[in-house]
Amino acid sequence: MASKEEVFLEKVSSKFEVEGKIQRERRIWLSTDKVNLIPLCTWLKGEGFIHLSALSVTDWLEEGKYEVTYHLWSYEDRILVTVKTKIDRENPVIDSVVSLWDANAQAHEREMHELFGIKFEGNPNLTPLFLENWEGPPPFRKDFNWREYVKEKYYHKDDDTERVYYD
Repeated sequence: MASKEEVFLEKVSSKFEVEGKIQRERRIWLSTDKVNLIPLCTWLKGEGFIHLSALSVTDWLEEGKYEVTYHLWSYEDRILVTVKTKIDRENPVIDSVVSLWDANAQAHEREMHELFGIKFEGNPNLTPLFLENWEGPPPFRKDFNWREYVKEKYYHKDDDTERVYYD
């Protein structure tokens, strides 16, 4: 008899272009193209994945891609589905899931916008969440040189006590 994870994976694979993997009991990973993200997430919510547990981003600098990851929980089936999609790093734009998970998605997307510079199209509020008055590039990008940023922004060359940090 097939497990509930196997049944679910077969069902989602028959409806969408996804690469799926049962990571372990109650944990399923799905990878899809960004054009399939909203239809897939809409379907998942209809299947009981009503809680957006987290949204995270991985910066694949060498590939020139960001991997945007959505962690969706079904209270009924007690399964966590992780949906991953890659977007271009130099023009990081992806459709928002705010229409599906409202305020929860709002906060997650604002954070990822602020830290990585990703534009979530359809999100009406991408204002800064944590970094008030931030003037630098998105600080979680792998190519962000925080030492140079601090040196340029806060270092006072005429202060001998600071010289030890930057010479």
